[in-house]
Amino acid sequence: MSIDTTANIHASAVVEEGAIVGPDCQIGAFSVVGPNVRLGRGVIIKNHAVVTGWTEIGDETIVFPFACVGEVPQDLKYAGEETRLVVGKRNRIREGATLNLGTAGGGGLTQVGDDCLFMTGAHVGHDVIVGNRVIMANQSALAGHCIVDDDVIIGGLSGIHQWVRIGKGAIIGAVTMVTNDVIPHGLVQGPRGTLDGLNLVGLKRKGVDRTDIMALRAAFQALAQGEGAFQERARRLGEENESDLVREIVDFVLGASDRSYLTPS
Repeated sequence: MSIDTTANIHASAVVEEGAIVGPDCQIGAFSVVGPNVRLGRGVIIKNHAVVTGWTEIGDETIVFPFACVGEVPQDLKYAGEETRLVVGKRNRIREGATLNLGTAGGGGLTQVGDDCLFMTGAHVGHDVIVGNRVIMANQSALAGHCIVDDDVIIGGLSGIHQWVRIGKGAIIGAVTMVTNDVIPHGLVQGPRGTLDGLNLVGLKRKGVDRTDIMALRAAFQALAQGEGAFQERARRLGEENESDLVREIVDFVLGASDRSYLTPS
């Protein structure tokens, strides 16, 4: 066990032998840190939280009460293999959120980037890859093997089917079931999620140039109304368009996937 001398650990907390606790960490009352956990600089584990498994928590991340980080995956094939959860820097893991280890059959790693917010009751399943600045609202869930790119927002009570990919900057409305891949900057909503348009509010908030937004709108219409299959339309877009944002959509659609795509409605 390695505990930095600057760490502040409540007397009632349990830090198991073997854990590594970095400088300036705070571990609150009745919380549990498992033997294979590594906490970076300035990590805060609040009262009654659990961090366990082969888990790494990046600098300045905060784990709120009753969150459970690094428990075994909810996969009946899991048999105790040494698999990992890696959480980046400055994340906020709110009350009751759950982030699970990976599985041997799924690559052995669940990974979260930097500056994400997992609101109350959010769930990140096994072997999921989450990018940077992702927001998961209350009680939303990512099933196993999902890939979520940077700057995605997932609304409350939404469920993302296993193996689904969500492209950069997309937004999923509340109480939405997403069963297929979502293009970058897409807007998906409805009980059975449909691709209703683009995340224009998000693009404007990021200061995206009006010319680029117009190019995205034109690309969306071409994907919705063009001739041929969805991937053929995307391939033509790539040949005809020089916009970097449009290229993100093209590369996403033409990339490897285990699901089909939500197409414009």
